[in-house]
This record gives sequence, structure tokens and C-alpha cells, in this order.
Amino acid sequence: MRPVTLFTGQWADLPFEEVCRLAAEWGYDGLEIACSGDHFDVAQAVADPSYVEQKRAQLDKHGLKVWTISNHLVGQAVCDLIDERHKAILPARIWGEGDPESVRQAAAEDMKNTARAAALLGVNTVVGFTGSSIWHTVAMFPPTPASMVEAGYQDFADRWNPILDVFDEVGVRFAHEIHPSEIAYDYYTTQRTLEAIGHRPAFGLNWDPSHMVWQDLDPVAFILDFKDRIYHVDCKDTRMRVGDGRKGRMSSHLPWADMRRGWDFVSTGRGDVPWEDCFRALNSIGYDGPISIEWEDAGMDRLDGAREALSYIRTLNSITPPATAFDAAFSTE
Repeated sequence: MRPVTLFTGQWADLPFEEVCRLAAEWGYDGLEIACSGDHFDVAQAVADPSYVEQKRAQLDKHGLKVWTISNHLVGQAVCDLIDERHKAILPARIWGEGDPESVRQAAAEDMKNTARAAALLGVNTVVGFTGSSIWHTVAMFPPTPASMVEAGYQDFADRWNPILDVFDEVGVRFAHEIHPSEIAYDYYTTQRTLEAIGHRPAFGLNWDPSHMVWQDLDPVAFILDFKDRIYHVDCKDTRMRVGDGRKGRMSSHLPWADMRRGWDFVSTGRGDVPWEDCFRALNSIGYDGPISIEWEDAGMDRLDGAREALSYIRTLNSITPPATAFDAAFSTE
């Protein structure tokens, strides 16, 4: 059965030891470790062999395993138009003096080291973001020429191909999370992104349906159509509240959990993701990697949410495809 892990990104304010203790107490099989807080430091991992051993010892102490590490925040800076928001999410070594191109270059080097650190830790998948130089054009006004969009995909390819070369060198894959603000944020931009890098195997997808539901994308079809690229699974849920003539999908710059929003992230199992069909689709494509619960719910205590979500996902994860079709019993052959 596929292992169920807890993504530690939303727990980075807690010491890694405490997150390990909580996850083990709740019954998780392991962690999807975020490269933030004191959870995992890429620079230390590649510079000091004992650092990785210390992390493994902490996991072993609590009976936990690791299949994936995530570096969303630094990956975001590789292609982005850098501004003051990035300073708050990036390590000081990446931000430096804040010169945009210097930040992008430093982020790219750190993503290369993330692949090396993953290999040292013994995991073969890194989850993360890519950033995008053209996300700000999504409204298509002022009018956006096709050449500008093409340049954005070329910029992505130019910046990420050298990073992916290192992923290939160390035998690690990158799983890009389809997400607004990234180079691939929906169905057709995912196709275009894969085309931009020649469909190279080092670059795959982190399937997270929470970012699909509010865009009216079918998360089941996404699994089936991109079956050879589903390298990792994150379980996060979204509750839709559009339809009253006031709440829109753009959510009006309102904060999370504000009931005037048109949609909100909610704890896994409490939203509108068609989870059972999603798990049946994962079974159909033979996905056997980790199922990682990403807790995000501004209206629910995370200690309750993480425990409840695990129980919910365990039930779905236990659906086992039959060895033969149910109607085989009717056959006389």
C-alpha cells in the first residue's frame, strides 16, 4: 500500500523534532520534508555529511521515512519577476542584496544543490515551484503579444534545463506543482511547459487537486492524461462558494477563511475535490509513490486537521484494484 506522509511546509514554525513526534503519534508513515525552518537546509546538507545523518536519525527515532523533499520557495524565485514579497520567503543567502537577476541565479544554484541534497538523503523526488516571468500577463491586458508569452516559456527552459541537468546527474526527478503564479498552472500551460523542455524525464508533476478545482479543471482527467508525469501526489482540498452573484473566483484580494471569498483551501476531505474518483484514477495509472497530506485550512486548527485528514485518506488509499473483473464470475470460460 502507498505510504501516507505529512508535508511539513505549513509546520515550518515548529522544530523538526516536534513535527516528527506529532506525525508519528498520529500514525503517518513519513514526511514530505520542506526545505524551510529547521526542517531541511540544502546548504548544510551538501556541505556537511553529518547533517543528513542527523536528519535520518531523527526520522528513525520516530519510525518515520522520507520519500520526497520540497523546495517550493526557492524554486519560485528561479523565473519570477523579483520584488519585495520574495524577501520574506527566501533564505538570506538567496536574497543577498535583492538584485533581481542575482536572486534568480542564486535560486537556480540552490535548486541544483537541492537535487544533490535529495540524493544524499536517499530520495529520488524533489517537489517545488518554478516561478514564471509571464504570470503577471494572465489577464491579457494590457494586450499581451504572443511573442511575449513565447519568451516566457523560453526563459523557463533556459533557466531550468541547466538545473534539470544536475537532477539527471544525481538520479533525482523534479515534480512541479501545477499552481497559479507558476509557468504551468492549468491543463494547457502544463502541455506547453513540457513541450518547452522537450518532455525530458527529469521534469514531472506534483498532482495537487486543490489548485485545479477552483479553476474548473478536472483533477481526474489530469491524472489520466498526464499519467506518465505524475511523480508525486499532494492531498489538499478546496471548498467552492461561488454562485451568489457576489463571490468570484478571483476572490477579491480577501484573506483566507473570509466567508466572502469565492473559494478557500480546507482540510482534506472537507471540500469539493472528488477524492474517490481521484484515487481510482491513481490506481488505474499504477501510481505507487507516496500520498502526502498538505494541510491548509485557515478556519480549522491544524492539529485536528492533520489527524482527521490522515484517517480520511487512509480509507481511500486502501481501495485495491481487483485481480479480475467483477463480471468474470458470470463467464463460463
